[in-house]
Amino acid sequence: MYSDPPTRLGVTCNLCDLFIYLFIFIYCILRLQLTYFHQQPVSASKISKSEDKAMRNHTSAKPRPAPVSIRNGPVAEAASTHTNGNGKRKSRSSINQINYRDASDSEDGRLAKRQKKAVADDSDDEVLSKRKSKLPPAADETAVAEDSDDDMPLNAKLASKRKAIEKNAEKEAKAILASEAKSKKPAPKKAVKDESDDDVPLAGARGKKRQSNGVNGKGKANGVKQEDSDSDAPIRKKAKTAATSKTKVKAEKATPAKKAPAKKAKKEVSEEPAEDDDEEAEYRWWDAPKKEDDSVKWTTLEHNGVLFPPAYEPLPKNVRLFYDGTPVNLHIEAEEVAGFFGSMLNSTHNVENPTFQKNFFGDFKEILEKTGGATDRHGNKVNIKEFAKLDFKPIFEYYHAKNEAKKARPAAEKKAEKAEKDKVETPYMFCKWDGRKEKVGNFRVEPPGLFRGRGEHPKTGKVKKRVQPEQITINIGKDAKVPPPPDGHKWKAIQHDNKATWLAMWQENINGSYKYVMLGATSAVKGQSDFKKFEKARELKKHIARIRKDYTKDLKAEAMADRQRATAVYLIDKFALRAGNEKDTENEAETVGCCSLKYEHVTLQEPNTVIFDFLGKDSIRFYDEVTVDRQVFKNLRVFKKPPKKEGDDIFDRLTTTQLNKHLSSYMQGLTAKVFRTYNASYTMSNLLRDLKVSSATMAEKIKLYNDCNREVAILCNHKRTVGAGHEAQMEKLGDRIKGLKYQKWRNKQMLIDVDPKQKKRKGADFFELDPDLDESWIQEHQNFLVEEQRTKIQKKFEKDNQKLEEEGKKPMPAKELKERLQVADDLAKKFKKENKSKKVEAEGRGPTVEKIEGNIQKIEERIRTLELQAADRDGNKEVALGTSKINYIDPRLTVVFAKKFDVPIEKFFSKTLREKFNWAIKSVEDDDHWEF
Repeated sequence: MYSDPPTRLGVTCNLCDLFIYLFIFIYCILRLQLTYFHQQPVSASKISKSEDKAMRNHTSAKPRPAPVSIRNGPVAEAASTHTNGNGKRKSRSSINQINYRDASDSEDGRLAKRQKKAVADDSDDEVLSKRKSKLPPAADETAVAEDSDDDMPLNAKLASKRKAIEKNAEKEAKAILASEAKSKKPAPKKAVKDESDDDVPLAGARGKKRQSNGVNGKGKANGVKQEDSDSDAPIRKKAKTAATSKTKVKAEKATPAKKAPAKKAKKEVSEEPAEDDDEEAEYRWWDAPKKEDDSVKWTTLEHNGVLFPPAYEPLPKNVRLFYDGTPVNLHIEAEEVAGFFGSMLNSTHNVENPTFQKNFFGDFKEILEKTGGATDRHGNKVNIKEFAKLDFKPIFEYYHAKNEAKKARPAAEKKAEKAEKDKVETPYMFCKWDGRKEKVGNFRVEPPGLFRGRGEHPKTGKVKKRVQPEQITINIGKDAKVPPPPDGHKWKAIQHDNKATWLAMWQENINGSYKYVMLGATSAVKGQSDFKKFEKARELKKHIARIRKDYTKDLKAEAMADRQRATAVYLIDKFALRAGNEKDTENEAETVGCCSLKYEHVTLQEPNTVIFDFLGKDSIRFYDEVTVDRQVFKNLRVFKKPPKKEGDDIFDRLTTTQLNKHLSSYMQGLTAKVFRTYNASYTMSNLLRDLKVSSATMAEKIKLYNDCNREVAILCNHKRTVGAGHEAQMEKLGDRIKGLKYQKWRNKQMLIDVDPKQKKRKGADFFELDPDLDESWIQEHQNFLVEEQRTKIQKKFEKDNQKLEEEGKKPMPAKELKERLQVADDLAKKFKKENKSKKVEAEGRGPTVEKIEGNIQKIEERIRTLELQAADRDGNKEVALGTSKINYIDPRLTVVFAKKFDVPIEKFFSKTLREKFNWAIKSVEDDDHWEF
């Protein structure tokens, strides 16, 4: 009646197999249970009133001004630092290995670490900052200069300024919503209930109902405005109902002009691209009508694929890797990998890193096994077992000599090589996107090498393999010609996905991530992406007051999840913390954001100071010491309450996905990162709005803008480490200022030479040497001026001779150079005479008192300009102005400032940035009253 189980299953089965399957099944169940229990929140689901009260009465100390970032920025690590809680940083000192750094290496000084002295505190936690590291500067070290008669502490000023800006934002949000509610008139023959807005007060709704007569025309106009809500016209302009009819007429008149460029662009699609296609009409996408289907990115797409790196050139026979003192022969593939390490011995930060060494050696041994290993000169096998016995110096010396020889080549040879390189790259630099010529960004396939990573990446040192065409997918238009792969190869796949903006894609072997060839930063696609980002931040203006009101209320919520979410939004809004995502810590550096903060990343100091210390973006250790509202401090104490311990999440009932889902309930597409853009742009907008147009010099206007930018960076926590060359740059700038002061003094002495009576008229003090200058410095400066003159003459002589050689003419003899150098010798004699006689003879043709006084005035203006630059540069040393200006401040604000103060936009945006933000420059060029 019953068949055997094997027969019923249709497989050959025995008892042993059943036990194996059963074991695997039980193991999987256990793993799932362990994972489930591991992910369970440690904190209670609700906060009791007694617990809340106990935390409230923890201290009687007066809270410090909040919210303020006291000390914030990247940290200069010491060698023995433990970086990120569980992610322990090993010592960089080499163990049992060759030291590749020479005793005379100039990097020694930079690599030296300074210890920070321990500071006593009243924290109930162990302060993570008590490590051998240099902390970022305090806020008062990077402050914008304030009035000296104001005795208010800096932190109180920052807190007060932040609160004033937030109060202004709240008023503006209410005004915008009220104005929009007023403009949303109900259409006739429709129930008022259906048209009512949740954000409009009942009184407002009743008001609308009473105004039902005589508003049909206005209602239609407002309907049109609503549909075009994504335009870059200011929200305030849209809300002005008094000027609605005028605006409508203007818009109708302007419509043909806006559509014209789009028509022109379409007309050119059918034409064959000419070589001088750079002259084609500009595509003003910001004026073009909005697409019905925004998901379709292109209709036609043509491009030439990707550019592969050159093939490997084998080492000469006399250059070999040494193992335990013996030169070894390697297969060409293994030799290339050895060359990766050997060529970078000067990068001690990498080659002396134990993790880098371990990962490289592991991959190197695998390649050796795959390619047949290493042999000595007699063909005997050499078993490479220890990294410490490898000597890469011959390889390094070969590549170093090759690079030096390359640098020393004649300019003509370099020029010819560049021309050849440009010729090869030109076909890949541009594509045809809907018939328009667009610049491609990263069209080169990354060459093979050693993976560096950022910060403490666990895979640093691993071998990045050469990418083959068989790994690359090409995305191109259906009717376009597919670019041919290199001979003997084929593409992985060809697809025609018009919803994707990438042109080619492949997967790299280190982290398994995908690399994409995208359009350049100056392309319309990238410009539209930037435009949408800043428009989203502008949209947040309407909702920010309600969001802040809600999270302030939820800071006292009974439910733990709600309180954690409110606290996280507070930290993201006030201190620009990133939201944070979960990481695969075995394959990726354990970088942290707000939602992924661990117990050990947060230190609490009474009465309301919080220290964040963690690996941030790009795996760089980030330190942020802030003062928070007392309720937030109390919440963080609750979130760290036992049984939580090291390794546990602070926000164990919150994920980034949940947070962003909550934020999107206020506004479509709102995520945590929008707050950074909004806060930076809105703060800058407020600061620029308060500035008055004055008759300042160009340098003063530029400094005025930079002061506002710096204030945004401080309020929004955009910090950086001081550059290694900052002190040298400041010293050089100081020498230039001193040089001008010396030049001014010489001109004053010339006045006496032209008219001795000037000494009596102007007084002896006028002719005194500047206190910043002394005899020894003057002597040194004079020697510098003479040598500078010699160098200029020699370079000019070499350039002239090179030009003659290129033209096939005979070069000038050495005698000509000697005659030219006589000018420098004469200058040296002049300085010697001046030092001896203490008199300066007037220079130039027909020197007069008026001419010399004019020169003195010009020199004084140059000194003022340089002094402003020096103050500006020194103030920016700890503040990342570029981060704010490029990524977070709406570029249209910079354009408006430039127009308002009559400053060329070139003073703020480089050529690259002007191309990137062309949409911003052109879209508000005719709008004198644009506001964020």
